[in-house]
Amino acid sequence: MAKNMGVAVAAASSELNVEKAVNALLKWRDSQSQAQKPQLLEQDEFLYLIVSLKKIPQKARVNPIKVPLPHPIIDDPAELCLFIDDRSKSGITKDAASKKIKSENIPINKVIKLSKLKTDYKPFEAKRKLCDSYDMFFADKRIIPLLPRLLGKQFFKKKKIPVPVDLKHNNWKEQIHNACSSAMLFLSSGTCCVVKVAKLSLEKKEIVENVIAAINGIAERVPSKWGNIRSFHLKLLDSLALPLFQAMPDLRLKILADADHHTSSKEEKQEVEEEEDNTSHQKTKKKKKNKGRIHDVQYMDDQEHINDSNSEADRKDEINANISTKKKKTALKKLCPIDIKVKDKKKKKSLAA
Repeated sequence: MAKNMGVAVAAASSELNVEKAVNALLKWRDSQSQAQKPQLLEQDEFLYLIVSLKKIPQKARVNPIKVPLPHPIIDDPAELCLFIDDRSKSGITKDAASKKIKSENIPINKVIKLSKLKTDYKPFEAKRKLCDSYDMFFADKRIIPLLPRLLGKQFFKKKKIPVPVDLKHNNWKEQIHNACSSAMLFLSSGTCCVVKVAKLSLEKKEIVENVIAAINGIAERVPSKWGNIRSFHLKLLDSLALPLFQAMPDLRLKILADADHHTSSKEEKQEVEEEEDNTSHQKTKKKKKNKGRIHDVQYMDDQEHINDSNSEADRKDEINANISTKKKKTALKKLCPIDIKVKDKKKKKSLAA
C-alpha cells in the first residue's frame, strides 16, 4: 500500500514537473531560433524522454515495445514501407498485398519483397537511401529475425527498425494505425533508453498529455514496473535534460548502513592500524635491503684490498705452521735424552741381575 501511495504522489508531482519542463524547453527553443539563421526547409523537432532503470534487462529486445500515445507523432501523409515474406511457405505475394492495401486504404506507400531486399539493397548506399526515404518501416512477423543482417547499422542508428506486423490476420490497418500512434521503446543491454515522445508542432497541452501517457505506459511495460525505474528526463535534441521523476533510495539499504556503521568502526580502526604497521615494516625492510645492496657493490680498489688481506692471512698461517713445527722439534729433542737415561738404567738392572 505504501508503495502504491508513493507512486501516486510521484505521478501527481510529475504532471507539474512535465508542464514546467515543457515550458522551459519551448522558451529555450524560441531563444535559439532567434539567434540562428533562418533555414529554407522547416525541420519538425521532437521531444525525447530519457528512461533510466535500476537494473539491466536480462534479455535485450530487438523488437520495440509499443507505448500508446493520445496524439500521434507521425503525420497522416507519412511515407510508410512494408517488407513482406515472399517465400513459398508464406502464402503471400506482392500483388495480393498491394491489392489489399488499396482496397482497405491502408497508408502504405511501398511494398518490398524479401528476395528483392536481399539482391537490390546489398550496397551500403542503397540501404542508406532506403532508410532516409521513409518515415517508418513495417515487416512481416516471420522475417523479423532476418532483417538486422539485411538492413545494416543505419536503421539501428536512426531508430527505424521495422515494426512487426502479423499479416496472417486481416486487421492490417488497425495494426499499422496503432504502431503509428505509439512511442517505440527499445530495451537495449544497458540501463538507459531514449523514447521519441512528441513533436513541437503540437500544442502545449497535447505535448504534456503525450509525455504523461508515455511515462505511465513505460512504467507499466518495463520489467518489475515502477520498482525498476530510477528516473525520467525530458529534452530536445540539443538541449539539456530536465528531470521529471527521481526514485528515492531504498530505506533498507540506509538502515543496514547505519547498523553496520557502529560495528564496522572498530574493525576499520584495526585495519588502519594493521596497514600502518605493515607499511612501517615494509619501509624498514627496504632500508635494510638498500644497505645490503650498497655494501654488495665492489670496486677495483676493494678487490685489490681483498687480495692483499688474503695474502697477509696466508703469510700468518705459514708463520704459525713454522712455529708449531719448531715447537714439536724442541719437544722431541728434550724427550730424547730422557729416553736414553731410562734405557741405561734398565740395562744396568739387567746386568746386575
